[in-house]
Amino acid sequence: MLFSEYIGNLNSTIELLDEKQITGFIDLIYKAYIEEKMVFVIGNGGSAANASHLAQDLAKGTRRNLAQIKRIKALSLTDNLPFITALGNDDGYDTIFEQQLITFANPGDILICISGSGNSPNILKATKWATEHKLITVGITGFDGGELMKLCEHSVHVPLNNMFIVESIHSVIFHYILIELNNILAKERL
Repeated sequence: MLFSEYIGNLNSTIELLDEKQITGFIDLIYKAYIEEKMVFVIGNGGSAANASHLAQDLAKGTRRNLAQIKRIKALSLTDNLPFITALGNDDGYDTIFEQQLITFANPGDILICISGSGNSPNILKATKWATEHKLITVGITGFDGGELMKLCEHSVHVPLNNMFIVESIHSVIFHYILIELNNILAKERL
């Protein structure tokens, strides 16, 4: 594949995105900020890297200064390696996110689930638990959305069967969300 073909696939897929899904996602995060709820982010592989990046950007990238008290409270559950490896070893890899949610989450918190295929067992198990315990669930998917898109209350779907481009577009979406949240929060601080 030529780089020009890659860019063409990227751009043509971005044009297919549902802008209402993205603006709804921004609204959910802003509401969590207003209500001082936690935003948990999960994913595997490249989606784990995207989860870490998104959580960091939400928590740090939206604050204006060190003294700012009210912040977006975001945490990637992919980053707690001792807990993840203990759970994976003792209880099975499919429990690594669900068990952390049991420890840290409360009703009304948000769970952002990033899965290109939408079929990762540990993501689905965590999503089911979150739904049963009244967390707001957002599925960030690719391909056909898999089971995750059916389970989540909200979704942002990238309709493409290429994991590399899907993960790239997820990153583009997350950066756009950060730009918009910063615009919203800047108006609030005037």
